Amino acid sequence: MNIRYFLLKFLILLYCSGHGTVLMGQNLLRDSEELLMAVKMELPVNDLVARFEGVDADLLEEQLIMDDDRKVFWINVYNAFFQILAREGLVAPAIFTEKNFTIASVPLSLDEVEHGILRRYRAKWSRGYLPRFCVAPLIKKWAVDTLDYRIHFALNCGAKSCPPIGFYTQNKIDQQLDIAMLTFLKSETSINLENKTVRTSRLLQWYRHDFKGRRGILRLLSSVLEKDLTGYRLSYSDYDWTQQLANYRP
Repeated sequence: MNIRYFLLKFLILLYCSGHGTVLMGQNLLRDSEELLMAVKMELPVNDLVARFEGVDADLLEEQLIMDDDRKVFWINVYNAFFQILAREGLVAPAIFTEKNFTIASVPLSLDEVEHGILRRYRAKWSRGYLPRFCVAPLIKKWAVDTLDYRIHFALNCGAKSCPPIGFYTQNKIDQQLDIAMLTFLKSETSINLENKTVRTSRLLQWYRHDFKGRRGILRLLSSVLEKDLTGYRLSYSDYDWTQQLANYRP
């Protein structure tokens, strides 16, 4: 057996035991972390992918009960499978829209994970204002109960302007999402005091309603930057779609 495989297993066990993840039996949160770690270390993932394909759908309902559990699992799954699919040569739009991988015998697309499950079935191109129609029953069952706009700072679509990939864990997900949000917005936001203009990532414009509209975006930026932005105009930076795979958070 590859010594790197045993090293990966050891690191995952050590990592999970230090982060409060249950280690008895099949554990979906641990599995999602293991898959993402294997992708990062460029190890074979066929056996891990097969584990996700064959998992019982009932286990998802039993283990992914709370929104925090669902966010951990599906963020890690999204980021892992994007890297896997991109390495196989898939590109936009097919890498997002086509059902390119399987969880619990259910073929899924990255769009279904992001917009169906993590955004609670919101339409992709409506800036968050419209629901998705004709949502599959299992997507509704697996979806989070409450949309958390911080997921936009955790999902990585392989572009240079995307937030870097982090490893999300059950007992630290709230803190980790806060860090991802703060780090990204501070690096992507600038203020022009003379013109009273604040410029930030176009991600916030694309999903404006997720952030409670223009006022919600300004409130968020005011909080993150610790500056009163009342009366400021809001503008958005161009998004750099240059491919940048394997962009992991240090």
